[in-house]
Amino acid sequence: MVRITEDLIRKRAEHNECEICSLEEISLHQQGVERIEHLDRWCRDLKILYLQNNVIPKIENVGRLKKLEYLNLALNNVERIENLEGCESLKKLDLTVNFVGELTSVEHLQQNQFLQELYLTGNPCTDYDGYRQYVVTTLPQLKTLDGKIIQKTERILARQEYEEVRKRIIEQQKEYIQKRLKEKEESERKAEAQEARTGAQPGFDGRWYTDINTHQSDSNTKDGEGGKEEKEDEEFWKQQVGYTPESRLEIQKKIEEQNRKKEGVEDDQPKRQRNLFAEDGRPYNVNEAKVDFNLTENEDDNTLQLDVAVFRYMDISLMDVDVQPTYVRVTIKGKILQLHLPEEVRPDSCKAVRSQTTGNLLITMPKATQVVKPLKVKQDKDKKTSKPAEPPTGKARQAFERLEVDPSKSKGVDFAAITAEKHRPAAQPFGTVTSRPVERPNSEDFVDNLDVPPLV
Repeated sequence: MVRITEDLIRKRAEHNECEICSLEEISLHQQGVERIEHLDRWCRDLKILYLQNNVIPKIENVGRLKKLEYLNLALNNVERIENLEGCESLKKLDLTVNFVGELTSVEHLQQNQFLQELYLTGNPCTDYDGYRQYVVTTLPQLKTLDGKIIQKTERILARQEYEEVRKRIIEQQKEYIQKRLKEKEESERKAEAQEARTGAQPGFDGRWYTDINTHQSDSNTKDGEGGKEEKEDEEFWKQQVGYTPESRLEIQKKIEEQNRKKEGVEDDQPKRQRNLFAEDGRPYNVNEAKVDFNLTENEDDNTLQLDVAVFRYMDISLMDVDVQPTYVRVTIKGKILQLHLPEEVRPDSCKAVRSQTTGNLLITMPKATQVVKPLKVKQDKDKKTSKPAEPPTGKARQAFERLEVDPSKSKGVDFAAITAEKHRPAAQPFGTVTSRPVERPNSEDFVDNLDVPPLV
């Protein structure tokens, strides 16, 4: 079975740059996890925890997750609701398709004041008479149960019949517990019989101390064992068993055993050697990482630029760049992106930079052949080269000739006398300046007020 380790958590925390102390969400579904551990010490800031589709039999080691808001334990082997009192911020709990038969264990959720959604669909307790009425009354803080909104009238009616419903629930719960004890005993007897049938016995068959002619019959033994194992696997998958935590655990172990056998067969077979170069030494174009890229040529800088769209939050330690004169190779998590360059480059002058916004990797590779380009001289538009002036012809001379006019005979407007023209009487001739007009005398009832400023 798989255990929760630091490497597993960091692997599933790529979205947080593999940092686990500040991790707020993690998904550990379909990992074959058998026990919840270490998360309450390593990931104190967790708000969302996905643990569905594992073989976890007990809720434990989550009491220190004070910020946990959503816990998903669907498709596990949980038989009892417990150890969640410390999850003060818990709002949603999903226990769909588990083996919760002790329905009275939901009383442990009464201290989770912020719990709003609870899912128990697919558990044995949902078949009890009065199941919904009991849960609705026991947990008044709930808003939805199994995806159905709890109405006020439903809550009032359930509270009125709570005592009778609780007695019925306890009786049905006792019957289920007795049934589970018989299932466990039957599972133990079946496991003992399986061990007795497949276990090694002393003597020639067991080969504890009489491994005679082992080397001579290796090939025949392997062929016989292979056919026997295939027959046993076929019988295992055909047999009918009850849906219990023990049967789910047995199925999970069988799947892991088959996976290990497949991996062992693959390990025994020689791995196909990866060819990155042709027989003549020409590098192949390979994109095992299946990432988008763009190879362009910058004529201004005389360089080749390779833009690789790597994952935005991937750590730099998972990437490696190798630039050679004729090719460039980028290794991303062990998978290779190799390109044959159209021109030779200088590996010692190359530069690789990651974008802080998109995370793309930009590799700048200067070309080996230097191109000499003339400097661009900025020519002044006003300074233009012209031919030497030639003497003007007769028509040109007439076009550029100017007549001299006597200024005294000019009939233009005298702009200096415009101001005086405003005060000039209509009868006076143009150009004469008149004196300042005489002010009108004050009236007899005029009173001079010193506070009023004079008009200018």
